[in-house]
Amino acid sequence: MSCRTCCRFAGTMKPLGKSMAIRVGVVGVGVHGLHHVRILSTLPEIELAGIFDIRPAVCETAAAQFRIRPFSSLTQLLDSVDCVTVAVPTSAHHEVVLECLGHDRSVLVEKPIAVSTSEADDMIREADKRRLTLAVGHLERFNAAYRSIQNELVKPAFVESHRLSVFNPRGTDVAVVLDLMIHDIDIVLDMVRRPVVSVHASGVAVVSDEADIANARIRFEGGCVANLTASRISQRKMRKVRIFQRNAYISMDFLSGETEMFSLHSDAKPEASPGVIPQLMNGISYHKHPPDGLNALELEFADFIHAVRDGTNPRVTGTDGRNALEVASQVMESMELSMRSLE
Repeated sequence: MSCRTCCRFAGTMKPLGKSMAIRVGVVGVGVHGLHHVRILSTLPEIELAGIFDIRPAVCETAAAQFRIRPFSSLTQLLDSVDCVTVAVPTSAHHEVVLECLGHDRSVLVEKPIAVSTSEADDMIREADKRRLTLAVGHLERFNAAYRSIQNELVKPAFVESHRLSVFNPRGTDVAVVLDLMIHDIDIVLDMVRRPVVSVHASGVAVVSDEADIANARIRFEGGCVANLTASRISQRKMRKVRIFQRNAYISMDFLSGETEMFSLHSDAKPEASPGVIPQLMNGISYHKHPPDGLNALELEFADFIHAVRDGTNPRVTGTDGRNALEVASQVMESMELSMRSLE
């Protein structure tokens, strides 16, 4: 797949030479980091130059599995690459990303960008000062379901999301808001593009010390309201976002990559589709966007590589990541107040 699949946005980052393959390194080869290595090892226009993990045995095992060079220190890796992807625990993002930027290396860091907005601000300032690319791994921006409706979004009035997962002990060291809901927070912020006016949230800690299920109601300037629910103790997975705007209803399924859209048009003729109520009112059209078969992680990395190569902004900037984290923090503050009232 060509890296030119993704659209670009004008920016002022420092471009690299276009005649050579970009050397990429991966920092952290746990669950997410192994996905980074697997995908990056298949992309054209780059050289996966090596990996580093603070756990030597884990690093050696991953290196042997993918036949990639392991490095014994982060400094050694940074001396051998042009840019890195960072998939270490969130608590280490600030320290690791600043070290990478300090070596003049562009970074794609997994979400959430940091533990706090002040840490995110440090990272953004350093990247701006050095004119480097800082991208954040909000993967759902590249999901086929979301990409298919970019031209359909006019002015969302109400957004409803359900992101439910079965219980997995991994990730329970943070609240479900940072673990799951932040995906939908980022999507909503990207869709609405208006200031947040108020945030009201509630949550319950069921099987861990942090909230395992949460609901947030976010109101934006202009009147749009987003009602977001996230749970990591469900019996089945669900990742759906529904959008209501004037004359249209859009349903996105981030698990399947499919999107359904009902639109009101005076001259529309309903289309017969499996699973759709056949007695549609005159003037309502139905469109279904199936998944396009493109891998979201490939698209995310391709977008990052082109930002590094061309000196343009990535699809999800450090500021985007910081904004999602800020709203997530407001959700958690409101949620903690409501949880204390239940004690």
